[in-house]
Amino acid sequence: MLYIANDHAGYRLKIKLIKFLSKTNIKYKDMGTYSEDSVDFPVFCKLVTNEVDKNSNDKGILICGTGIGMSICANRNPQIRAALCNSPQIARLARQHNNANILVLAGRFTSGFMAKRILKAFLNTTAFDGKYKTRMEEINE
Repeated sequence: MLYIANDHAGYRLKIKLIKFLSKTNIKYKDMGTYSEDSVDFPVFCKLVTNEVDKNSNDKGILICGTGIGMSICANRNPQIRAALCNSPQIARLARQHNNANILVLAGRFTSGFMAKRILKAFLNTTAFDGKYKTRMEEINE
């Protein structure tokens, strides 16, 4: 399952991504927020990270104004590897080298077109094994 959440600054971009996900038949669950009314981003971040933490096959998308707040909050959970990505290349590397399980986007700085390209790269890339897996294990030691 793919879980998606945002704060008020990420709402418009989330709506564009949800249209894309629906059009491409990718299963997702929208965890909120559902408007541009001001909210505290950690509430929505934790909804996604808690779900992704439950199942290692699940992925998440978090969107706030810069992506920084969601990144900091998500990465407080030791099972989460949230990556703030601004290009498809970074999204691919985040999956390959870091086995990122949550994509973070900057709602105020990422166009809908670019966000779709980044999301495609994120979802269509698998993590490398070997030294990359070892490095990820070392983080939690």
